[in-house]
Amino acid sequence: MVQGRLNTPSSMWARIVRPGWRYLMIAILVLAVLASAMAVIASAHLTRVQYARLQQLEADQDKMQTAWGRLLLEESTWSAPSRIERLAVERLEMRVPDLEQIEIIRP
Repeated sequence: MVQGRLNTPSSMWARIVRPGWRYLMIAILVLAVLASAMAVIASAHLTRVQYARLQQLEADQDKMQTAWGRLLLEESTWSAPSRIERLAVERLEMRVPDLEQIEIIRP
């Protein structure tokens, strides 16, 4: 240790890093902060866009769910046993056989 000089961390740093290098390091840090800020802005924007897309897809899902419910109701209406029997009688001239006409075949 040299007499008259204190060997503090700041004085060691001053000797290691020359004044010109300080400005370069400050500039690099400022650029890093700006790059980080731009990344945060881009991320927030993409999050908003994706959230809007999610809401649109959920609205579409609700519409499709409603349509599916209507289709199930329509299917149950078209396949009702009373309707099938009525159409069989009217269009195909089918009828329920009498008891004398029924034959049971045993294996």
